Amino acid sequence: MLLKIIFICLLLLVIVNLFQALYIMLKNDEQAPKMSKFLGRRLFFSALVLALLIVLMMTGIITPNSRPY
Repeated sequence: MLLKIIFICLLLLVIVNLFQALYIMLKNDEQAPKMSKFLGRRLFFSALVLALLIVLMMTGIITPNSRPY
């Protein structure tokens, strides 16, 4: 259950950073932080989710569905 909450929080962070970058792009303010800052965070959180999934599958904590149909 804890793993599901962690994954949901990480994926929500990905979405939040994507919309923050969109807001910065539409606002076009020179004083605002750069859009690449938020896109970089989004990429970091996406890579973190993928790495966490791979580590959990390699250690056997989670297993893929052997028969998806």
